[in-house]
Amino acid sequence: MRTLIIEADGASRGNPGEASYGAVVEDEDTGELLAELAEYLGRATNNVAEYRGLIAGLEAAAAIDPRARVKVRMDSKLVVEQMSGRWQVKHPDMKPLAERARGVLPDAEVTYEWIPRNLNGHADRLANEALDAAAAGRAWVSPTPLRVGSGAAAATTAAQAAAPVSAKSQVAWSPDLGRPTRLLLLRHGVTPLTLEKRFAGIGDPPLVEAGQEQARRAAERLRADVRYGPVDAIVASPLRRTLATAEAVARAVGLPVEPEPGVREIDFGLFEGLTFAETHEHYPSELSAFLGSAEVAPPQGETLAALARRAVEAKDRLVARYPRQTVLVVTHVTPIKALVCAALGAPLSAVNRMELAAASLSVIDYYDDGLCNVRCVNDTAHLD
Repeated sequence: MRTLIIEADGASRGNPGEASYGAVVEDEDTGELLAELAEYLGRATNNVAEYRGLIAGLEAAAAIDPRARVKVRMDSKLVVEQMSGRWQVKHPDMKPLAERARGVLPDAEVTYEWIPRNLNGHADRLANEALDAAAAGRAWVSPTPLRVGSGAAAATTAAQAAAPVSAKSQVAWSPDLGRPTRLLLLRHGVTPLTLEKRFAGIGDPPLVEAGQEQARRAAERLRADVRYGPVDAIVASPLRRTLATAEAVARAVGLPVEPEPGVREIDFGLFEGLTFAETHEHYPSELSAFLGSAEVAPPQGETLAALARRAVEAKDRLVARYPRQTVLVVTHVTPIKALVCAALGAPLSAVNRMELAAASLSVIDYYDDGLCNVRCVNDTAHLD
């Protein structure tokens, strides 16, 4: 059985600060260099960058030869011990990354080894090259095209498809990479809380009759309009209003609905169910702090930054799972705005400067090299 060697590293200038990863895949027997990977991540911790490098290396190895044994070598004691099962993964930012890493290849085929930093110089160099390229306003380009194995030749490279999008990595033209992975982001139809302009997060109101009609109109458009389709898969936030909207489309196009918790609405905590005026009356300082910082949560709620992280992680999973396909994602106003911000490289404060009507459609294309294209935001042609 073939054995592949992965060396991976992360870099963060500030920790947290401007971050990136680097990863290398080689054939153990021949020493052939099979892949060099690096990506600018935006602002992140070094641990996050280390995990992203590991994931990129594993996904590249899976694309090269999904039947190979894999030996991972890293200078991160934390990642090696956690992925070996000797240390628990406790930090909330690490858990989804560790789960994603474990899901790439069977556990029995992957081993982990700690190596001194001076023996991990190749991956470290790639990570720093990606940071330097981002600082210069250009995309890092791998000098070693991925050697995809015959079993995966028809698929896109998972490591590339799942690469995060960042503002600085977008400042470049790319060659024609063929069909992108397209996410059709459909907001659910109106509910009683929508009509009364109340905070509606993890509360579970149903669609009202007007919301059901909006769902039917969206379904008819997605069935008949080939501008953005046809739809290959449907996923939805696991709340009633999103599932009902998704099921209307599912009936029209003949596809099942897959729940995706990562695109659930933000948890508004004690703001839930209140109008803006009521919230300002009862929680004036808390509301001001929440609106003023993505890192401040409503009382007993969730920060905008946390919502954005899990929405982007969900996007990464979908792009890796459905390469070069069109996926309908039925979700809520805040996850859609967060994904648009991520695609544009805009700060999360921009969520307060976007209008997204109920049952509106926004479309983002994700390409194999990590670049993306926001095709439309708040398209309501099917409702007019």
